[in-house]
Amino acid sequence: MKAFHYTEIEAQPTEGAPGASIRWAIGKNVGAPNFVTRVIEIEPGGATPYHQHPWEHEVFVLDGAGVVKTVDGETPISPRMCVYVSPDEEHQFRNTGDQVLRFLCIIPFAPWYQGD
Repeated sequence: MKAFHYTEIEAQPTEGAPGASIRWAIGKNVGAPNFVTRVIEIEPGGATPYHQHPWEHEVFVLDGAGVVKTVDGETPISPRMCVYVSPDEEHQFRNTGDQVLRFLCIIPFAPWYQGD
């Protein structure tokens, strides 16, 4: 068992996403063999790129306000909301508020995984 504050993990800039950072909170660093939990923070006005990849996301919004953009449009998100992004689904997270948009993002562990 490991317990620690997420800010003990260094925030890393997110490639192609000015104003966004990622903390690889739980993964190889604690010996987790199946899943990776990341804390993603997006500054007001910031966004992730509109992108897709072969793995799913399970997201839980902690703080802030934003939207998730998909081919079906934009869905507002706020604290305590859950978001499921299917494998290969095009998506983007964008901060529409005046505070940091912070959420947990859980993904399966796989060979492409780069976090610590």
